[in-house]
Amino acid sequence: EDLEKTIETLSYRFLKHLGGEEVSVPGSVSSSDEPSYKTLSVFEVQSMPNISIRKKKKWGFYGYSTIKHDYNLKTIRGDKVVVDKATGLMWHQSGTDDRMDWYEAKERVEMLNSEGYAGYHDWRLPTVEEAVSLLEPSKKNGNLYIDPVFSKKQKYIWTGDKTGDALGTPVGGSRAAWNVRFGNGSVRWDIIGSIFYHYRYVRPVRSVE
Repeated sequence: EDLEKTIETLSYRFLKHLGGEEVSVPGSVSSSDEPSYKTLSVFEVQSMPNISIRKKKKWGFYGYSTIKHDYNLKTIRGDKVVVDKATGLMWHQSGTDDRMDWYEAKERVEMLNSEGYAGYHDWRLPTVEEAVSLLEPSKKNGNLYIDPVFSKKQKYIWTGDKTGDALGTPVGGSRAAWNVRFGNGSVRWDIIGSIFYHYRYVRPVRSVE
């Protein structure tokens, strides 16, 4: 058991180093410009405002957002974005075409900022509350609980928030992050930075000025 814990710890440190959480990409937003990502317990996530929960689980919940959205699909400099006047957020309309681990997700957003998608350089991973706001009460986009204004390829997306409720997670929640799944309308955490890889899509967001 001690050997297993040691291997997991070394694996975590190695992957964290490779993941480059603090890597700086020219033209990208610095870490000081990011929102205040939090380490949220399952209870805290279940207690977020503007959600209706169908069923609570040890790892999160099944539910949907109660926000009445005002989505507006726009093309800016050839790039598609979705502006939600109800939340004051601008979303990448499609998100990534491929799945990746949480560290790669952060790097992908930095690359997006260096390229200036839609002319902006302040894209970021959504908080869990922002990502949950996209969950619809019924399947509206193929078999997904998300508005059809968005691409339906991204069945689940990473958030920037972490949790300390995962089994074996050190204090601070440094080994598990929250993700939202549009395929079944669930919100849950997945292990990151260990020998267990979880791959999710990325749908970047930014706050509208």
